[in-house]
Amino acid sequence: MLQAQVITFWLSIALYSGATVLYAYHFLSKARSYSFYATLLTGAGFLCNTASIGLRSAITHGTVLTGANTLVLAAWAIVLVYFVVEHLIHLKVYGTVLVPLALALLLLAQLMGAGRAAASLPPVEAALLESWLVGVHVALIVFANAGFFIGAAASVTYLALEAQLKGHRTATLFRRLPSLAHTDLIARRAISWAFPAYTAGLVLGVLRAIQTDLVGWWADPRVMLSGLVWIVYGVYLYLHYGRDVSGRNAAYVSIAGLVLVIALSVTARVVPIGFHVFAVTGR
Repeated sequence: MLQAQVITFWLSIALYSGATVLYAYHFLSKARSYSFYATLLTGAGFLCNTASIGLRSAITHGTVLTGANTLVLAAWAIVLVYFVVEHLIHLKVYGTVLVPLALALLLLAQLMGAGRAAASLPPVEAALLESWLVGVHVALIVFANAGFFIGAAASVTYLALEAQLKGHRTATLFRRLPSLAHTDLIARRAISWAFPAYTAGLVLGVLRAIQTDLVGWWADPRVMLSGLVWIVYGVYLYLHYGRDVSGRNAAYVSIAGLVLVIALSVTARVVPIGFHVFAVTGR
């Protein structure tokens, strides 16, 4: 079973790599055949990614939600959310960014030891994870982060398009991108769906911390950064729906939120303090 898990893991990397090349060709040429095969390879890679996660979960009697495993789950969630977005808006240009991102996360997970046998966690850390609250908490945060990544990708696209229009430039490359209104809509919808999931994930995390009677849980660096992420995206939604600010200002807030999400991810793995310290070693 372990061999099958390793094979499906590397197959997903190979298929996402092929899809990345085809999405790039599709973006540059707009040839429909590239689009079809890019989607086909992405779907096959997603199935292999799913199989790899399932097999690893069977081997370890449940997926250990720490270190490299969270990156594998994040890659899986990004591709799943991308497929949903593609189905709803029938636009594959975001695959040019999101599929390579999923590939990068899998490669990073491999460097962190995703392919090695899982090590057992210390008793205190293992006790924190032994609850359905933790599993749902991590799943919600992972899916929310995938939505935030899509929102930021659309926001970067918006700013690039706006700069081209203001400079009265009409580069062929930018003509292949969707309109300003469309990119703003994608960013707004992605974040509108991700924010409630993130909120629910935070609430479950707080409930688990209170349940285990952790002293000073609120001072954990990851908890504080999570709160900042929540505030930034809350401000984004307030500005968009309550103040009707310009798409450009909203895009800056969206990108700032993603920077915090990335900072949170890095902090959880390099700062050896707080009750999220089990993520540091990638065990």
